[in-house]
Amino acid sequence: MAKIKVGIVGGTGYTGVELLRLLSQHPNAELAAITSRKEDGMPVADMYTNLRGKVDLAFSSPDKARLTECDVVFFATPHGVAMAQAQELLAAGVKIIDLAADFRLQDLASFEKWYKMPHACPDVLRESVYGLVELNREKIRGARVVGNPGCYPTTVLLGLAPLLEGRAGASPLVDASTLIADCKSGVTGAGRKAELHILFSEASDNFKAYGVSGHRHHPEIVEHLQTLHGGPVGLTFVPHLTPMVRGMHSTIYARIDPKARDVDFQKLFEQRYADEPFVDVMPVGSTPETRSVRASNMIRIAVHRPGNGDQLVVLVVQDNLVKGASGQAVQNMNLMFGLPEDAGLGQVAVLP
Repeated sequence: MAKIKVGIVGGTGYTGVELLRLLSQHPNAELAAITSRKEDGMPVADMYTNLRGKVDLAFSSPDKARLTECDVVFFATPHGVAMAQAQELLAAGVKIIDLAADFRLQDLASFEKWYKMPHACPDVLRESVYGLVELNREKIRGARVVGNPGCYPTTVLLGLAPLLEGRAGASPLVDASTLIADCKSGVTGAGRKAELHILFSEASDNFKAYGVSGHRHHPEIVEHLQTLHGGPVGLTFVPHLTPMVRGMHSTIYARIDPKARDVDFQKLFEQRYADEPFVDVMPVGSTPETRSVRASNMIRIAVHRPGNGDQLVVLVVQDNLVKGASGQAVQNMNLMFGLPEDAGLGQVAVLP
């Protein structure tokens, strides 16, 4: 088959360069356009020398990029950019994968509250599909527009899905009103920009929580948990900044329902993800490390029940730039074009 012509809007940030790294090795993709107003004309490999000999394109300003001639366009941009260009691209038959938040939340009021802007194309939003493959695989196959999940939501949703999905009208496994997600991210989660709190001398040798009173990933997680659960959920979500470049570790707490005390939760998770190429349910007693997924599209999950009591603890690790962003976006592209889901995503994690 002919290669998929790929455009990337916003190729200079961390998620943009991860897309370049992954797609430059993809057997079915052809990089056709990389946009950047500021770096117009600069060879990509001059900025990211790891791509020398792999990516021959130069950055081009959006007006020169001819994105409507692509088969798919990835938006690795700030919020608001994708929705401003979506209708023109869709009219030209181009599929869209947005790594920002324009197509993640179906609740317009919630989107406008958290992202401080009106939605430019509610009609496109209504047809968009949330791109968490392990939950929406079949819908993604037929989608024209995919909203790639946030990094924190990916870990929390996959960590809780086996406990909540399909339970509407059935006996619950956990108390869905008291869920807790204690999450930590590497500094690249803040993007490639010069801000005081992510300078080396500020972030290194330090650890802190942020967004405790409210974080924009919270409504995204809750919206999709409620879809899974078929009813309301209560979630306490606390993100933290850790002094590492990439990686994410989420510790999730769920109170076991008294009627579910005899459930084998390890088996439940193993069966739910048995056929998932990028979800690894680890053996009993495991404590997954962020370095075990570094630069890979794998997510690793460990299930604990301390003292065989009524508290379930789920540990989830991923690379925030790969499964938490660009790798998941490529996974979505593969489904949208009928390719093997793991095409171009076979990278083994980097150790040490």
